[in-house]
Parts: sequence; structure tokens; C-alpha cells
Amino acid sequence: MSYGYFRYVTVAEKKARAKKSLDKLRRKYPELEPVTIEGRGLAKSWWGKAWNLNLESYADYYNRIGRGKSYVRNNAVLDLKIAKGKIEAKVQGTKTKPYEVTIEIDTIGDKKRCEILQLCNRRIDTLEQLVEGEFSKELEILFTDKKYSMFPSPEEIHFDCSCPDWALMCKHVAAALYGVGARLDTNPLLFFELRDINSRELIRKSMEEKIESMLKNAGRKSKREIAEEDIPDIFGL
Repeated sequence: MSYGYFRYVTVAEKKARAKKSLDKLRRKYPELEPVTIEGRGLAKSWWGKAWNLNLESYADYYNRIGRGKSYVRNNAVLDLKIAKGKIEAKVQGTKTKPYEVTIEIDTIGDKKRCEILQLCNRRIDTLEQLVEGEFSKELEILFTDKKYSMFPSPEEIHFDCSCPDWALMCKHVAAALYGVGARLDTNPLLFFELRDINSRELIRKSMEEKIESMLKNAGRKSKREIAEEDIPDIFGL
């Protein structure tokens, strides 16, 4: 009687397979945005780590989310796109062709959106740091206070993968979710885009509020409104 077994695949082999697949895909899709992990941590910034810890805190995900850690560490997330209410990824698995992952995130309702905008108003110095890729601890309340709750709950996350895994959350979906934490390291504004909060509008309103307040204290009145198209020139967006 013969027994089948799975050959152990080293980390180096997994990374080499992912790189080979990425190089091949890039010839057809040059706009790919892979997630590359350097070092042991999946995220370096406090907000990227907070995203990952939040995912791990959900009982529904506890036994499943960890399955994606090795995948994202081995650079198996060959492409990750974050847009309003949606995350799309290509994740290299055991097959030659990468799996297609789609994750939909419910957008924030109007009431909560207004509360977030009010919290951020007149914090233009903090928003400048945000544009430069630094999420100030001053805005940590957006994630720690359930009133604002920028992090999506399990009920707000819906996903699908082209792999044959029957599990509710496969390792490819888990890898994509961990990849979001890494991507947010360098572009925290994606937090707002994912939950359907217009970051340019947020910055514009905050600037107007601060200018109005300064002029009011100086005994002057202003009716100036900053056009959204001026935001890129002011902040280099």
C-alpha cells in the first residue's frame, strides 16, 4: 500500500513562485499593485497594525484570518486595488493561475459620515500629515470609538474567491485583508475612500473652517470657498 504526501515547500520557493507569476502577469497587466512585505511585521504603522488587530478581534474570523498570514508574507498578493466600498486582489495559490478575490465593504451611512466630518473639521494640520502618509494619533478616535467606527464589522464585509475552498473565509481572502493593512501603511487616505468619505471634500471643508475662524478672530469676514480642483495644488494630491 502506498501513501501520498505533500512535499514541503520552502518560503524561498513560495516567494519565487509568486515572483514568477507576477512577472508573467505584468506583461499583460502593467498596472498591477502587488503587496510586498519587508521584515516580519505585516504592517509598520500604528493604523495598519490596528486594521489587522481589528480583523483578528472578530470571533467570526478568529479561526480563519490567520490562514492568510503566510500568503501575504510570501508576497502572494500579486495585485491589490482599494476603491469605494470594494477591494479586488489577485492572490497566488498552489495553482499556476492566481485566484481572483473580491471583497465588498458596506459604505458608511450619512449620519456617521457627518459625525466623522465634524470631528475632522478645523484639524488642517492633522490632515496635512494624513496627505503626507502620516495618520496622526489625534485621529485615533476614528477607530477606537464605536461612534465613528471607521473599521468595518464582519456584517459589513462580503467576499468571494475563485478558489475551490469551501471555507467561509479562505486563505486567499484572508491574505487580501491583511494586504489592506500593509497598503494603508503608505496611503492612509484609502481608509476614507474605502468607506466612501471624500478625502478632498474633507480637506476642503477643514481649510474653509480654519480660514473662517482665523478671519473671524481678526475681525474680518470671508465668503471664500475653496474649489475642490484647487486641492491637488495645495496639498500635492
